[in-house]
Amino acid sequence: MKRVPSIVLGGLLAASVPLQAAPHSAADTKQLVIISFDGAHDNALWDRSRRIAEKSGARFTYFLSCTFLMTREDGRSYHPPRQRAGKSNVGFASSHEDVRQRLGHIWKARNEGHEIASHGCGHFDGKDWSERDWNQEFVAFSQALRDAWARNGDGESEPEGWREFASEEIKGFRAPYLSTNGGLYSALNANGFAYDASGVSRGPVMPGRNGAVTTFDLPLIPEGPGNRRIIAMDYNLFVRHSGGFENAKNTEEFEARSFEAFRRAFDEQYSGERRPLQIGFHFVEMNGGAYWRAMERFAMETCALPDVACVTYSTAMRMLQDDAEGGGA
Repeated sequence: MKRVPSIVLGGLLAASVPLQAAPHSAADTKQLVIISFDGAHDNALWDRSRRIAEKSGARFTYFLSCTFLMTREDGRSYHPPRQRAGKSNVGFASSHEDVRQRLGHIWKARNEGHEIASHGCGHFDGKDWSERDWNQEFVAFSQALRDAWARNGDGESEPEGWREFASEEIKGFRAPYLSTNGGLYSALNANGFAYDASGVSRGPVMPGRNGAVTTFDLPLIPEGPGNRRIIAMDYNLFVRHSGGFENAKNTEEFEARSFEAFRRAFDEQYSGERRPLQIGFHFVEMNGGAYWRAMERFAMETCALPDVACVTYSTAMRMLQDDAEGGGA
């Protein structure tokens, strides 16, 4: 069996200052569902995710790794913190044409109401990084996104408004490996980010606050025959189900277990306190695509239900703020 490279290890339980109390009645607010993707590189999965959104009505958040906007040769100009120039834990784009296709998906997705957010560049564990190190990575991301069309030999096709989008619209972040520290939050606050989605909590919780930055936590949800809790993310399910080795033979079983876990976590909130439910994925089809199929089925069955909104992180922030101010979700 083939082992898929480690992408997300999972973080520690978050300890953030609550942004607001949970809604006191299910009738008061919509059930928010936030589905996101880390990496956002494979063009086939860009296409597939946008088709799922069109069918289900969901809007997704894509946490983009910026090394997928440059070829390995171009990546020599990338200087990651505390690493040699041109290094990346997730590689680079295969060609300029590969990047141009990705840029087209990014722009179309943005115009369709999806959100593009930052996953940094080279997917390094920043647990020991300083604020200066994080600033360096954020600058590299911003420059890579801003200059992507020109860097990849198609500057004349750069959409009008692209540079404003790259400079002004990237307001969210998720740390590689969900690995955070004080330096990260200092840098997020200094760079005007609106939210961080790197936390982990025992179950769905309301967002918290770190300075001006809203903090979101991926929940631990019951899964499998023993109902043991696991981070609601495809890679963590992959490791539990098959030890991190590709096992397409049991793909239907893994799909069924994942869908049941997602739906049970949703049903508990939908019929209860209606805290936002967050589920994370990657642009990698693990165990024969089990987790993407479970996600697609989940989105199709839940996003059109009454009083449910499958939205981006930024939209969720606005809706929660409106609800807190008495405007309703």
